[in-house]
Amino acid sequence: MTLTDYLLRRIAAQGPLSVADYMAECLLHPDLGYYTTQQPFGRDGDFTTAPEISQMFGELVGLSLAQAWIDAGAPDAFTLCELGGGRGTLMADALRAARAVPRFIDAMTVIMVEASPQRQADQETLLMDYAPIFRDTLTDLPDQPLLLIANEFFDCLPPRQFVRDGAGWAERVIGAVDGVLSWGLAPAQPRAELEHRLADTKDGDLVELHTLATAVTDEIAHHIASHGGTALIVDYGDWRSQGDTLQALKGHAPIDPLAAPGLSDLTVQVDFEVIALAAQNVGARHSRVTPQGVWLERLGITDRAQALAQKMQGAQLDAHIAAHRRLTHPDEMGNLFKVIAITALDAPLPAGFVE
Repeated sequence: MTLTDYLLRRIAAQGPLSVADYMAECLLHPDLGYYTTQQPFGRDGDFTTAPEISQMFGELVGLSLAQAWIDAGAPDAFTLCELGGGRGTLMADALRAARAVPRFIDAMTVIMVEASPQRQADQETLLMDYAPIFRDTLTDLPDQPLLLIANEFFDCLPPRQFVRDGAGWAERVIGAVDGVLSWGLAPAQPRAELEHRLADTKDGDLVELHTLATAVTDEIAHHIASHGGTALIVDYGDWRSQGDTLQALKGHAPIDPLAAPGLSDLTVQVDFEVIALAAQNVGARHSRVTPQGVWLERLGITDRAQALAQKMQGAQLDAHIAAHRRLTHPDEMGNLFKVIAITALDAPLPAGFVE
């Protein structure tokens, strides 16, 4: 059975799916989902993330978090956590850099939050020297300071989509027409959680409701507010998203999100306002939303790039220069991707951010 077959049967039995339910099934179905059946990363996959582009990204993340640990008084025990984590490349690069900081490695417990058994296996192989602990969800973290990185994690959290109709909202759903997955709209009704969006929308405008992103941020921020720490969230998006941002990628090219369920990656743009407000509402502090290129330059990526380049020549050097540009240039990932930090109210902002 394909995932399309499964979805058509579910729709026939239970009715149309919300965008959130559809996206969750496509990515995380235990037997037919994208993260179960596909190899998404790298040239032979469907997309390439910043840690896969250059080791410099993970190294600077590691040093930034190590500095946050020092700024917090270098506690004797803390949790170092990554959400998602892909093949483990980012965490491996971060820890290699952080080894230079005395006592950091000895004080940490590494927890990887990863729903895919295949990715867990990849991470366990790459991080075996650090005895990582694996969790399916972000729950029951140790009662100690938390240093957390989420790179291209929030864009995989499924939202619901609604189209404005007067003072109400019609939910966008996926149904079936003649055995083919098709878009539709549920009847419009008022929604208290979207009341604030009546001020900046008109009839026919589509907005996304990021309930799961709010819940995940609440977990992170509540822990940091209670026990201290820092979270770095890196993703593509902006402040207060509007419009349909759902996209599917297959072979590094966009396709129709309904065309290949379970065989293509599905993501949405991150609404950083949702993250900021969720952190604020549980008593944590958030930084300004900062372009990735600006953040990396403040962390010293150009100096690091020049140091690494001293040992390179030819094609390797060309690839290195291209990687630096891809991560930082405004026309590439530099402006498309943003970074936000979450800290306790009385903690300084981490390196790379300004008041």
